[in-house]
Amino acid sequence: MGLEQALQDGDLLRQVNALIVAHLRDNNLTQAATAVATATMTPLNVEVAQNKLLDLVCKGLAVEREEAARGVSSTAPTVAVDATAAGGGGAAAAMMMSVGYGPPIPTPPVNSLDFSGVQDTKGTSKSFPKHDTRHVSEHKNVARCARFSPDGCFMATGSADTSIKLFEVAKVRQMLMPDASGRDGPLRPVIRTFYDHMFFDIARTGTRRAYRVIQDTHNVRSVAFHPSGDFLLAGTDHQIAHLYDIHTFQCYLSSTLQDRDAGGAINQVRYSSNGSMYVTASKDGGVRIWDGGSAQCTRAIIGAHTSAEATSACFTNDQRYILSCGKDSTVKLWDVNSGKMVMQYIGAQHTQIRCQAVFNQTEEFVLSIDEPSNEVVIWDTLTGDIVARWPSNHIGVPRWLEHSPTEAAFVTCGADRSVRFWRESL
Repeated sequence: MGLEQALQDGDLLRQVNALIVAHLRDNNLTQAATAVATATMTPLNVEVAQNKLLDLVCKGLAVEREEAARGVSSTAPTVAVDATAAGGGGAAAAMMMSVGYGPPIPTPPVNSLDFSGVQDTKGTSKSFPKHDTRHVSEHKNVARCARFSPDGCFMATGSADTSIKLFEVAKVRQMLMPDASGRDGPLRPVIRTFYDHMFFDIARTGTRRAYRVIQDTHNVRSVAFHPSGDFLLAGTDHQIAHLYDIHTFQCYLSSTLQDRDAGGAINQVRYSSNGSMYVTASKDGGVRIWDGGSAQCTRAIIGAHTSAEATSACFTNDQRYILSCGKDSTVKLWDVNSGKMVMQYIGAQHTQIRCQAVFNQTEEFVLSIDEPSNEVVIWDTLTGDIVARWPSNHIGVPRWLEHSPTEAAFVTCGADRSVRFWRESL
């Protein structure tokens, strides 16, 4: 299922949940409405037209009867997938299915980056729109990381105080509205705070501690879920990423590794959009691309950031390029097939912290941090030109920057314990 379809399905599910809660509430079934609202994180006071659910059900039944009369089947066709064509080769696909992956998730339709005309684009960089920012929460210690959910509806931040805060992005957006201060009662964008690690059931409102824990043999630096949701990659102080089956918690490591595969500790690990590959950024300065099924290193970019640490790496949505960042104060774009650098983004200094470089939601811009000036720096992806520099508004350099996958918004976290949300000005 493509990303666009997944987003549509997620939106449909939220609408269905809202219809159910409103129907139960409006029919004085308060206890049942509260239970469903709690389980699905749907506001109990959600606004839905009177008898909307009944109207939709009646219309749906009428259409179903008409289709039955015409002999039209409403059952979706079954699609067979050839393992040899599932991406990564037949052996990789077979291995993925044998351990429960199934074939790679289909790559979402995207507008690919086109560097063919880069030489003619000097002086034609796009303008990055102005953003508003606001402090939305803070931890009890350094705020060290953040991630958005794939549908952009939630974001989570992690801290050295061992807590994870879960935010509802819609409520965070409301905090940036001009009339936010005049609303009845304070807005509370943090819908849950968790302690301990690793797995939480966010559907349970009272949950504060993990219900299952993975104890790795090494210090864990980065984690990434496979798009299927069934596997977890852990980047640790070990030079090879550890793959866990989240149902059995069994750990998988490749038994055939070459010298080029052995780097330093892994600072970051990220899957490609369909899970057919993953990339690691290591302390030895290397960026390595791995087959998502066989866990074999398919390309090692040794010294991607010279001898300085490679601190982050991520794929473009079309899986053709990798964006990496390092303590050599450079951000680089690499061609996945050739391993060659196609663009370098300079002008931001980062030599101390494990700085991130990320795309905006359209991949037209690259964002990172400049340590000396404590600024957010934005480049045009195609031209490599700096198009904006904004004060971070943190006390001290932000430790993390993460962009929403669905809208013009990003979040920064800092050593000042604060979490700031940035959104395109209306």
